[in-house]
Amino acid sequence: MAHTATLTHGGFNLSARFANLVERVKAARARAAEYQRTYTELQRLTNRELDDIGVRRCDIADIAREHAYCS
Repeated sequence: MAHTATLTHGGFNLSARFANLVERVKAARARAAEYQRTYTELQRLTNRELDDIGVRRCDIADIAREHAYCS
């Protein structure tokens, strides 16, 4: 049985690795901004509005995290 090794992290080229790092940082910042936007929007709702959509105030952080990082 033959096995092959594949290089998946962008190779050994320094400029490619740096570009990969920049892209990962941009993606992480975009996810963090999406988390913050979702969290803020939910926090601004009244308790009545949250109750209408079936969300408890204590679950807002979990919902925002799920939305930003798991979707």
